[in-house]
Amino acid sequence: MLSNVLGWFSNDLAIDLGTANTLVYVKGKGIICNEPSVVVMRMDNKKVVAVGTEAKKMLGKTPIEMVAIRPLRDGVIADFDATETMLKYFIKRVHNGRSFVAPKVIIGVPSGITQVEQRAVKDAAQASGAREIYLVSEPIAAAIGVGLPVGEPSGNMIVDIGGGTTDVAVISLDGIVFSKVVNIGGDKMDEAILGFVKRKYNLLIGDRTAEHIKIEIGSAYKSGHNGRMMEIKGRDLFSGIPKTITIHESEIREALAEPVNAILNTIKITLENTPPELGADILDKGIVLAGGGALLRGIDQFIQDEIGISVIVSEDPLAAVIRGVGKLLGELDLIKQVAMN
Repeated sequence: MLSNVLGWFSNDLAIDLGTANTLVYVKGKGIICNEPSVVVMRMDNKKVVAVGTEAKKMLGKTPIEMVAIRPLRDGVIADFDATETMLKYFIKRVHNGRSFVAPKVIIGVPSGITQVEQRAVKDAAQASGAREIYLVSEPIAAAIGVGLPVGEPSGNMIVDIGGGTTDVAVISLDGIVFSKVVNIGGDKMDEAILGFVKRKYNLLIGDRTAEHIKIEIGSAYKSGHNGRMMEIKGRDLFSGIPKTITIHESEIREALAEPVNAILNTIKITLENTPPELGADILDKGIVLAGGGALLRGIDQFIQDEIGISVIVSEDPLAAVIRGVGKLLGELDLIKQVAMN
């Protein structure tokens, strides 16, 4: 049924199949696709209306005959058919309909993914046209992507704060020594803001508004200036009428305290389970943050103050995983060494 999709490939691909965004890297060309992981379908005939950026614009705004789907939840496939549809769309866009043989595909996945979840990811990729599929844990991919010396007998600590999960790992000799994944990331931060505004102001806002607040005035650490404010619009829970309020950065920092502290505790647990020699290396080198959540203002300073180890936000943290899996495309021996069984 989907064999015609094979013709859409022209090169080997690397995919960061994320809860919030899906990124595609083509060998020899780099990152050529970065779009939200959202699919909009009609309810009656399951026909796809929009995927990616166009679909995200429709979140919270679809008529009753349409539904906006986030195919991935907490870093794993929640809707198989929608994931397959999304992968086919991105692959088609990447290759503009040119006809070539099915490629090798490497996909970044959370380190705590189960065998059943691994099978679901592979099946979705296979149904979308891939023939040779490798899964690589996101912390290893992110560490490779930011240039950490993962192959050396030395401790490297990476904290990948994604949309659905935060993946904390200590890596040495191309392998994970200890890792811990929690289902807390950018989505939970958005939910925390949404809940806070609802409780404090009796105002109902949508997911997109909550994300916009997080990006504009969200922070994890009190800065020296007076703090920013922004106007937000929503529906008054008592009157049912739309209204506008002004919200302050300090309020959003309060709202984000729970998910941010959960990430901090995950880092502490990982450090507690790290062998002393590798712990000493981490103390010397510091902790590297990757993923979209690393862009939250002051999160590096907050973690650094709490645990007393230097924290570095990687360059372009959103692209850390995709750059890592992209680098692996040209290194078959290393792929086989770091890929999940």
